[in-house]
Amino acid sequence: MVENKDREYFQKLANQLMFNLSNEEADELVSEFGTLEQQFALMEEINTDGVEEMIYPFEEPTTYIRHDEPDHMISQDDAMRNVTKKLEGHFVLPKVVK
Repeated sequence: MVENKDREYFQKLANQLMFNLSNEEADELVSEFGTLEQQFALMEEINTDGVEEMIYPFEEPTTYIRHDEPDHMISQDDAMRNVTKKLEGHFVLPKVVK
């Protein structure tokens, strides 16, 4: 099992991901995370001895791919028109994952 995740853990995580989380939302996450941990614990108890591993969830993988055909394109200048921060023709965004 993973260590206990409390309200402070989820609020700190939300802060690192640059969004606000109310106490009620954090408490709901604590509850949902606890439920997920219980469900994973139940799955770990399933005996899988003699069961062949699957690489793909279906018997036969889907091998066809549709052709993408653009129906509307805008220029790079139009795409960059409202960008507040750019570098060498690319959007510059703040880092949100540590």
